[in-house]
Amino acid sequence: MKAPRVTLDQWRTLQAVVDHGGFAQAAEALHRSQSSVSYTVARMQDQLGVPLLRIDGRKAVLTEAGEVLLRRSRQLVKNASQLEDLAHHMEQGWEAEVRLVVDAAYPNARLVRALTAFMPQSRGCRVRLREEVLSGVEEVLLEGVADLAISGFSIPGYLGNEMSKVEFVAVAHPGHALHQLQRELNFQDLESQLQVVIRDSGRNQPRDVGWLGAEQRWTVGSLATAAAFVSSGLGFAWLPRHIIEREIHEGVLKILPLDKGGSRHPTFYLYSSKDKPLGPATQILIDLIQSFDTAPLDAPFPGPKQML
Repeated sequence: MKAPRVTLDQWRTLQAVVDHGGFAQAAEALHRSQSSVSYTVARMQDQLGVPLLRIDGRKAVLTEAGEVLLRRSRQLVKNASQLEDLAHHMEQGWEAEVRLVVDAAYPNARLVRALTAFMPQSRGCRVRLREEVLSGVEEVLLEGVADLAISGFSIPGYLGNEMSKVEFVAVAHPGHALHQLQRELNFQDLESQLQVVIRDSGRNQPRDVGWLGAEQRWTVGSLATAAAFVSSGLGFAWLPRHIIEREIHEGVLKILPLDKGGSRHPTFYLYSSKDKPLGPATQILIDLIQSFDTAPLDAPFPGPKQML
């Protein structure tokens, strides 16, 4: 790759001449001599081979080519400044990246609100988000490839911060055979029906959470797929209420009238890695996740003023 002939300092100088209205004003703003500013801009034009400024009376005015190049250069200078700021923050212990693994059953709306509020405070820190199911969250944390984890299980050897509960409800299509019984249902009624369960993404010790031992079981890879299957009349399943609220409201899914166990309320926990100390960006994200964890799912997303 050919090295650039024009430096960032030269682009900054040109911007100062335009923004402050002339060479003398730019020199004052940059704390440099006017001759130095004039030489820098003249040298730029020679290096680029195109005129950037023309003199209109006593004022320096951009040429057409100068307008295009200056507009592009502003983003270049801004990116360079952000890069320098990031290096400074990293020197002070600020992380370049936070790796977060989340159980797919955790309400996505709460997570999005927390990340939206985190962005203006992130100082360039990236977030690497990964979704897993059941024991998959624990495995990712134990493998050391996550800094934070949100799981519906108690992970041995870790002290997690208790978060909200997520309600799972047993549902089936209104036309399903179970609803046609038109009475309270028991365990024996479910045993003979097809149950849709979500595949545990963990490899070492996958769990069959929620499976009743039904003779017919279909295993799918995601909550969205399970909801689609059950909404079309294929079997029954326990699904997070926040994911299927619209389907219930529209009558596509109907809660099964079980005599017991029709709903479950597992508590979720927020864990942090034990392999390295928490950096300032990670701690900010933890605080925001916990703060938005208690917010109503239909609460408005934070606007620009709310995030600052």
